[in-house]
Amino acid sequence: MNRVVVIGAGINGMVAAAELARAGRQVTLVESADRIGGFIASGERTAPGYVHDVYSSWHPLFVSGAPYAALGDELHARGLSYLNADGAVTASTAIVGGERRTAVAYRDPARTAEGFSSPRDRTAYLAMLEEFGRRADLVFGALGAELGSNRTVAGLAWKALRGGGIAATEPLVRDALTSGRGYLRRAFDGWEVDALWTPWLLHSGLGPDHATGGLMIPVFAAAIHQFGLPIVEGGAGRFVSAFESLLGDAGVDIRTGVTAEEILLESGRVAGVRTSAGEIPADVVIASVSPQTLYGRMLRDSPLVDAQRTGAQKYRAGRGAAQLHVALDAPLPWIDEVLREVPLVHLSDGAGSTGIACAQAEAGLLPAVPTVVVGQQSILDPGRAPAGAATLWLQLQEVPTTPTGDAAGEIDTREGWADPAVRQAFVERVLSRIEAFAPGFRGSVRAWDLIAPTDLLAANPNAIEGDPYGGSAELDQNLRWRPYPGAATHRTRVPGVWHIGAATHPGPGLGGGSGHLAAQQILGRKGR
Repeated sequence: MNRVVVIGAGINGMVAAAELARAGRQVTLVESADRIGGFIASGERTAPGYVHDVYSSWHPLFVSGAPYAALGDELHARGLSYLNADGAVTASTAIVGGERRTAVAYRDPARTAEGFSSPRDRTAYLAMLEEFGRRADLVFGALGAELGSNRTVAGLAWKALRGGGIAATEPLVRDALTSGRGYLRRAFDGWEVDALWTPWLLHSGLGPDHATGGLMIPVFAAAIHQFGLPIVEGGAGRFVSAFESLLGDAGVDIRTGVTAEEILLESGRVAGVRTSAGEIPADVVIASVSPQTLYGRMLRDSPLVDAQRTGAQKYRAGRGAAQLHVALDAPLPWIDEVLREVPLVHLSDGAGSTGIACAQAEAGLLPAVPTVVVGQQSILDPGRAPAGAATLWLQLQEVPTTPTGDAAGEIDTREGWADPAVRQAFVERVLSRIEAFAPGFRGSVRAWDLIAPTDLLAANPNAIEGDPYGGSAELDQNLRWRPYPGAATHRTRVPGVWHIGAATHPGPGLGGGSGHLAAQQILGRKGR
């Protein structure tokens, strides 16, 4: 059982390959792209001297997780270096009723709460974080466990009941079944907590009205207060370079530009992988792919997964997303000067504007007032831009992959993202959103580069229908049911085949959790 083939070299594939190789397994890592890293990359997308994180950027999930605990020292020894903020870390700003209002979160929770207008909210916010601290072992235990296993769920339930009984456990279950909007309306009187943390739900593939938001709001708040928003010094590509060095030193055979076409079986169990460059023998195959690819193509002839194959046909994508990179001659001239020091700002008033934009996108419309994630990485890492200049990393997480119309009635979407006019018009809408909060910034725009949902899919087949989160994270495709009942453990029904990636528990994000979970089980360890 020593020969392992890992298919897909995103964060989960890299983690699994590294942990198994360092434990003595013979590992081959197969990636159809011409490089490893998946949605982790950096480069000069706009103009010479401007380094942008092409896709993902912020690493709180990674530095707070078990994969980092296992591999972090080795990665730092190979050149990985993080930069982080000690003061202001994230903020939201919006114009509501003609009035501009801004909420800022600092690494210090007490300083954050001081900015709330309601005295009750100040107390309630710190109480929320304190309560999460008591729940943290159970919450992170669930996020780092094989929730598709009845035995695991029973163990977690027993731990919860033993720790506080039904009276303490029921509120956690209630929060997990509650939307972010519902949770915040119940817990707070003012607007600040909603404005700060509801937009963060978009980063987990959720919206303000999806179940589990009531669980994720405290998770995001607690994690960012504790771990900040670390970025890779010099660009996310250096994270991949450190991983590539670690994998090479561990003896992993990395094969890029090679497509895995079929998992070969003998007597019902794994024998190898047929690729575009020939066959690779294997005792174990770990596939970081979509359910449609695994069950519909790679295991297409196995009767053991007939039910899972049917489920894969019904597995749903979430909203599409887009990235917009901008090179500036000068940093953003925010009206609210505090925002000039905040690494990540959301243009959103919370559940109100973000909920509307999500509904419009899910109806197939370009949102009239999109939530804009404004990443200012050059605040933390000035070397990413020429002296005195700045980069912008703009993420748009409420974008239909195949737009059927425009909610504002201004853009003709009949040709979709293939039409340069659609791209130009939508970029103008986004830049105009920023201009309202940073007047005059348009004059400093040197160049921009849009990565539309169709471009995400072209870059990574796991971004089904332009969804970078690997499938909708609504409750019926989340937690114990990710990707869907009957396929919700990383060990598949085919002996020797494992399924990891964003479409599996614990879902999307730059954490590497599913790769770690599978690797530890293969090694016979409990894992986290």
